[in-house]
Amino acid sequence: MSVRRDFWSIYREALPILLIALGGGLFAGLVLEGILESVERFPGLLVMVPVFLATRGNVYGALGGRISSGLHQGLLEPRFEWNERLVNAVLASFINGIGISIVIGVITWIALLVIGWEVAALYELVGIMLIAGVLTSVVLIFGLLALIFAGYKYGYDPDNLVGPIVTTLGDIFGMLFMLLSISLVEVLV
Repeated sequence: MSVRRDFWSIYREALPILLIALGGGLFAGLVLEGILESVERFPGLLVMVPVFLATRGNVYGALGGRISSGLHQGLLEPRFEWNERLVNAVLASFINGIGISIVIGVITWIALLVIGWEVAALYELVGIMLIAGVLTSVVLIFGLLALIFAGYKYGYDPDNLVGPIVTTLGDIFGMLFMLLSISLVEVLV
């Protein structure tokens, strides 16, 4: 295959998903507007948003890379089935996603105390991150797998899909579930 043909193939596969990602990012920004109302109630909340979204991309981008490599190597089939490699990758990502969410809440709380800024209670920040982390982990795992498997079945290279899918799902559902978790913590506290 020529370099030019490779370029156009990658471009053809990536452009539609990148346009969808653009729309998803704009939607996530609109949801962020809804979160801004809660900033006074939970000081430190905005500090956690970019870190939370970035870690969704890191954790689940790694999962997508593992799945993509497994598909290319023939170690995984593009379907939901009991496969030890798939289960281990999913469990590791789930545990990492939830663990890092808790760490985000704790480190944000400590950092804001150290620099002398007003900060919400530790249990509030950790609660928001824990709820949002669990919910986004579930959606990102199943959404990522479903979209990668479907794309692979239709002849798309999963390597071209992983980044935009993780970014879009992470931004949209990360912000939605953060808004939901803020509402739940407000009601429970």
